[in-house]
Amino acid sequence: MISDRTPVTAMQLSDATQQRFAREVAKYPAEQAQSAVMACLSIVQQEQGHVSLEAEMAIAAYLGMPVMAVHEVTTFYNMYNQRPVGKYKLNVCTNLPCQLRDGQQALHHLEHKLGVHMGETTADGLFTLQQSECLGACADSPVMLVNDRHMCSFMSNHKLDQLIDGLKKAEGQA
Repeated sequence: MISDRTPVTAMQLSDATQQRFAREVAKYPAEQAQSAVMACLSIVQQEQGHVSLEAEMAIAAYLGMPVMAVHEVTTFYNMYNQRPVGKYKLNVCTNLPCQLRDGQQALHHLEHKLGVHMGETTADGLFTLQQSECLGACADSPVMLVNDRHMCSFMSNHKLDQLIDGLKKAEGQA
């Protein structure tokens, strides 16, 4: 949370990060550099795993916009992690259409299987479990998004178990 009492300074952006930012900013007219804010947030998250307040400040300085405007974007979209998350971020859709087709049950099944509550990360740092608003695949529910990139559909308890067991096995934790 942004506060006047929180003494925070902007992080230093590496040359590589600034080059990536510049490529995104170049896609817009010069007076609309702020339009690259989502791309810049994504770049920071790819590099660091989450978007810290220090990173928001650096992005704001780079794009010439208020820190609060960057923070509003970060907090509006659930694809931006505001704190470190597990290697596998599991977003289960719990919007009403998915709830009617066992989305909430899928979330509860994962809570039990992973031993964490929604919003928490497993002790080994492997999984973070989150609920998500509409993922746009109501007919395929229960649905979930893994690491903001891979959509998984028709996630029965059996399929959820297979997914978790497969990811654990890939990490040598079978």
